[in-house]
Amino acid sequence: MNLNQRSSGVLLHITSLPGPHGMGDFGPDAYRFVDWLQAAGQRVWQLLPTTPIGPGDSPYQGVSAFAGSQWMVALEPLIAKGWLKSPSVPAFNGELINYGEVTPWREQQLRAAAKGFFASALDADRIAFAKWCLQAQSWLDDYVLFMAIRSPLNGQPWWTWSEGLKRRDPAALAQARKDYADEIAFWRFVQWQFDVQIGALKSYANARGVHIMGDLPIFVAHDSADCWSRPDLYYLDEHFQTTVVAGCPPDDLGPLGQRWGNPLYRWDKMAEENYAWWTARIQRALSQADVFRIDHFRGFAGYYEIPGDSPDATRGEWKTGPGMALFDAIRKALGPLPIVAEDLGFITDDVHALRDGCGFPGMKILQFGFGAEGDHEFLPHMWPTTSVAYTGTHDNDTVRGWWNQAKPRERAFAGSYLACGEHDVHWAMIRACANSVANMAVYPLQDVLGLDSAHRMNVPGVLGGNWGWRFRWDWVGAEPTRVLGLITAAAGRGPFELLKLPS
Repeated sequence: MNLNQRSSGVLLHITSLPGPHGMGDFGPDAYRFVDWLQAAGQRVWQLLPTTPIGPGDSPYQGVSAFAGSQWMVALEPLIAKGWLKSPSVPAFNGELINYGEVTPWREQQLRAAAKGFFASALDADRIAFAKWCLQAQSWLDDYVLFMAIRSPLNGQPWWTWSEGLKRRDPAALAQARKDYADEIAFWRFVQWQFDVQIGALKSYANARGVHIMGDLPIFVAHDSADCWSRPDLYYLDEHFQTTVVAGCPPDDLGPLGQRWGNPLYRWDKMAEENYAWWTARIQRALSQADVFRIDHFRGFAGYYEIPGDSPDATRGEWKTGPGMALFDAIRKALGPLPIVAEDLGFITDDVHALRDGCGFPGMKILQFGFGAEGDHEFLPHMWPTTSVAYTGTHDNDTVRGWWNQAKPRERAFAGSYLACGEHDVHWAMIRACANSVANMAVYPLQDVLGLDSAHRMNVPGVLGGNWGWRFRWDWVGAEPTRVLGLITAAAGRGPFELLKLPS
């Protein structure tokens, strides 16, 4: 994808799609959404991370940086193959994911489908499966073994396993591969189907002029296949506990800062291997998306290091990241990198220098523009063309929610700048992003539909109640599609024919 071409798109996670099976997946509604994007003149569909979810159902704390979320695997293709019988579906909530109800049911269906595949698959499918397993071997073997060991242990962290398994003694691993052969085969099957389905969806989207934009968290979870398979790449003690962790320092929004808890990379060790782990990770991301956003890009220039025994982020210090050396190594191996840098938060000159040196566009959030005066960097007239403009992100309130809760001064400033009020502020912000000089503009679907705070995806720092939002097709209708298409066409970001001007 050419990041210098004017384009626009919509931010919607796969799990937020409608569908009969309790959460959004790669099923028919994903293809319908691509058709809707095309009808509205959009060229980008931005997703959140598609890796397995972690604590709090967060896609940013997954158990693998390489695997795909098993919950996104659609059941309809498995039924069509004859591997799964049409299940009896519980009465799931159509607007909010109840992970505690949905995921056990979906896992049951996936296990039934895997059993059906291994019992009755055609030779062509078996060959395709074996070929894929061989191609994915570099990350797949450790991941499926990790998941297979976790299953009978009810998900206990890997550092609590037996000495042989947590320290990866070859004899213990060989025995585990024998003991858990069936479980390993199941997880291989699930990952194969994830890749098959995301690949099919991407091909369908690309054929209709829609590019897939992925999302890559900078850090991995402590309890992950990545950390277990290569503990030497992280700051861990002899018991595999984190000696230092990631986070961000105290600021006006949080006097204790944020302690994320992710293990920090041993960049010195990664440099000794010419950043091979990161190159493999970026290559994997590029196989599933046309462009992707790297979350917390500033961590590559400098990151905040918190002692592992600190309960909050008040004790910490800034450390120098790998900088340009990392991206030079990746680019040398893979070629040009279609990356968007998430350069929000506490940003210093070295972050800007790294972003610009890499040639990556940064992000501009319009909601952030009204807290100061007319020269604020997040106001559209201040944006450079090398930007991706957003009304808001998955971590922000919706535009309507922001308006309702904004300080009176911010609301008045926004109303004056955008020439809008309560009922059309979402369209005014979308129009401002679309008409800006930023090469790309992206709008959360909630803002296209003019939804309030009840529909936001995530509230940072709040555990529980996040990542569960879903939309319904009857909320969309013809009018949002028509208006988004008109704004897009008039701004030169989509087919001009959508304006349907008189001759």
